[in-house]
Parts: sequence; structure tokens; C-alpha cells
Amino acid sequence: MAASYRPDPRFVTLGAEFADPVEPADFPAATERWWNDRWAGAVGLDTLDAHARTAHFHRFEPLPDNQPRPLALRYHGHQFRTYNPQIGDGRGFLFAQLRDGEGRLLDLGTKGSGQTPFSRTGDGRLTLKGAVRELLASHMLEARGVYTSKTLSIFETGEALHRGDEPSPTRSAVLTRLSHSHVRIGMFQRHAYFNRPDLVEALMDYAIDAFHPEAGLAGDAPARAAAFLEHTVAASARLAAEWMAAGFVHGVLNTDNLVVTGESFDYGPWRFLPVFEPGFTAAYFDEGGLYAYGRQPESVLWALEQLAGSLTLIGEEESLIKALMTFPDRYRAALYEAWHRRLGLKALGGDADGAFLTSLLRFMHESQLPFEGVVFDWFGGEASARRALSGPRAEAYRSETFAAIRGGFESREPVRPERLSHPYFNADEPADMVFETMEAAWAPIAAEDDWSALHVLLAAVDAAREGYDLGRGRSGFLDGQAE
Repeated sequence: MAASYRPDPRFVTLGAEFADPVEPADFPAATERWWNDRWAGAVGLDTLDAHARTAHFHRFEPLPDNQPRPLALRYHGHQFRTYNPQIGDGRGFLFAQLRDGEGRLLDLGTKGSGQTPFSRTGDGRLTLKGAVRELLASHMLEARGVYTSKTLSIFETGEALHRGDEPSPTRSAVLTRLSHSHVRIGMFQRHAYFNRPDLVEALMDYAIDAFHPEAGLAGDAPARAAAFLEHTVAASARLAAEWMAAGFVHGVLNTDNLVVTGESFDYGPWRFLPVFEPGFTAAYFDEGGLYAYGRQPESVLWALEQLAGSLTLIGEEESLIKALMTFPDRYRAALYEAWHRRLGLKALGGDADGAFLTSLLRFMHESQLPFEGVVFDWFGGEASARRALSGPRAEAYRSETFAAIRGGFESREPVRPERLSHPYFNADEPADMVFETMEAAWAPIAAEDDWSALHVLLAAVDAAREGYDLGRGRSGFLDGQAE
């Protein structure tokens, strides 16, 4: 192990009420398909050779001085607003915990690692395409400045799976993600469901100590509960704003898919917007559009209300409501910040930012120009005018409709305009991750086991991340932890 490897298995200390020890699946084959060198280096895993990576991230042999056995975490959750007490980690587990270079506690969690007590009728497996989709989602979200988990590794596992939403039989894989937390809102709901205020408080204090230590200064349990909720509200409002500025639709914002750090993770039927469309949905089964792009902030707030309800076992209703009521203003401020950050601009502050953003989004909706194309063209504002007005969307930018928006760009200073010298901005088109792009990268893998298109796409996303450089100077291990 590298000298920077710092094991710290903390979750297991909560006790048997929070997780069940499980055994990983015995997979018939191990083919390494992805290893994230950059993020492995951040946590001291970059010195592992191919043999060690297979041992730890395919067979899940314990990392040194870490959890002795994987833990399938216990939780409940609202799924499409219907409460389900029959869920938990059904095809994944918490494998290990460790500290980064700044001392922050991080999780290594899996997807597709085998059956657990919560698998019900499922096989506990993940399709290879599902693993690739999660890699693409997390990679692009990082490039667009969203606080997201990272896909650390993918191993193809040699099994034939049958799924209703993929041509079957299909290939199998196991994925490991690196993230700040797996403490889901649904974990608090489970203990509230069984009327265990002692467990709600224990879980809250774990989360406060690990993620929101300022809340621990509030005093007694009711005061800590309100402070913890307010910190979680702030982090979640920021996440919702970053999704909106990234043009991202998570697809399944159930309470078991939202964590108290306000970190994006667990990518199933996600999509990125081709064009600005508030009603765009990601999941084919979301027939009512509950989790449509434009409804995501409301969905996050609804989930936070369920967390507040769980905290009433130890907190005071009035103070919890007060904490919840901070969401609208926090979200509005975070949205203006996220959009200006995405555009590489310094905000003016106040109503002017809201008016500018409203005009820009109205233009994007009416023109139906590519969502990411507009951001790419005008990154840095007026500093990109010559580039935008000589690009493929120049005619739309010369329209009378765009004139007022152009004025908004002119009145805002670019932030670090030297970023425009990156080779990424020499292209006519930006890297995107719309459905057709993702499918084009997957098709040769499915047909001929040809991974070259995927690697070309990932390289393009890396160039976007380096060009936009949206994580520089921000706090938080994953470029987005709310203060």
C-alpha cells in the first residue's frame, strides 16, 4: 500500500442494527475494464498492481487494516413516493473506509457484488452496460462541476444475466465507487419506522462527526438534529442546483438514493439534456414525470421533509421546520452560483443574476439549441464572443432575441479567462453525454468487444474537465462538499 493509504473503518462501530456482514459473490472470471488511476492516487490505492486490484476489487479480499467483511447497509425508503420497508443493499455493500489527504472519511462501496439479505428476488448482479453507464455518468458530472461519487473500478465477471430492459443474456460486471458517504435519507427512515430514537440519534451523530462537524457544536440532541438538518438541506440544495446547471436528470430520486452529504451517486436511468426542456424525464417507467428535470429541486426538498420527519423522534418540530424552510433561498443562491460557475463568469448578485439566467434559459428553450453547446460557446462570456459567433450556432446568436442576453454576458467579468486557451476550446463542438453518444460508445463493446470508442469518449470528457476546470479552488474531496 502507498504511504498515503489511511484506513479508518468507522461505520462498523455503529453496531449490528445498521448493517449485515455478507460474503461477496464468487465470480467465474475477472477482466479489469476500468481503473481510475487519478482518484486511486487520492486515497493511496495507486500502488496496487493488477493482481492486488483483482484481489481487492473483484474478489473483495479485505484491504489492510480495514473492514474484515463487507457490510450490506440497512435502510428503507420512499420509491416514487410510496414507502417501502423491504429494501436495503440488495446488490452492493460497504467494502472499506479510508481517509483522504485532508483527513476526510470516504467510502468504497460496490454495485453488482452479489446477493445480500435484502436482495429479495434479485440476483445481486450488475450488467456490464450498467457499469459502463455509471462510469460515463460520474465522469461527465465531474467534468461539469457536480459533487459526485467516482467510479473507481469495473471488473467484468463472466456471467450471463437476464434483464427485461437489455437484450439478454447480457454480460455482467462488478463496480466499486469512491464516495464521501452512503448514509442515505432512507437509513434514518428505517430507524424511525421501528420507533428507535436511540438509533436515529446514533446515526445522526455518526454523520455529524464524519460530514457536518459544525452541527455537533449546537448542544443537546434536539439542537443537533436541527443543525444537522440545516447542513444537509444546504448540501442538498447545492446538489440540486448543480444538476440543473449540468443539464442532468438523475431519474430516480427516491429517498434511498439521496445521501446526507448532498453527493450525487447511484446512476440508473440517468440522462443529460439534449436541449433545455423542463419536462424531460430519464426513466421510461416515470410515466407521470415525477422526477423530470424541472422537478428535481422539488423532489430533493420532498426527500428532505422525510428526513425531518424521521428526526422528530429526537428533535423539536418547530426547529426542524425552520431548517427545512431554508431550502428555497439556499437553492436559489446555489442555482445562480452553479450557472455562473458553469459559464465561467462572476455573478453580479441579487435580482440581476435571476433575470439574466431566466432570459438565457428562455432562449435555450425557444431556440432548442444543444444544451451543452450554448454553455461551451459562451464559457467566459464576452471573452468567447468571437469563437461563438464563428461557430455552428452563430446565426442564433446574431438574432434580436439574443441581444439582451449578450448584454448580460458583456456586463459580467470572466473568471480565469486563461482557461479558454485550453485546446478543448479549439473544437467546434463540446464533449456531450446525450443518450445517442452513450449508446454509440457501448455498441461496439456489445457487438465486437471493441472498447476503443469508449476510451475516445472518456478522453474527450477528460479534456472537458481540464478545460472547464470547475473544481479548482473549491473545498471538499470530490470538488463540491457544501460547507
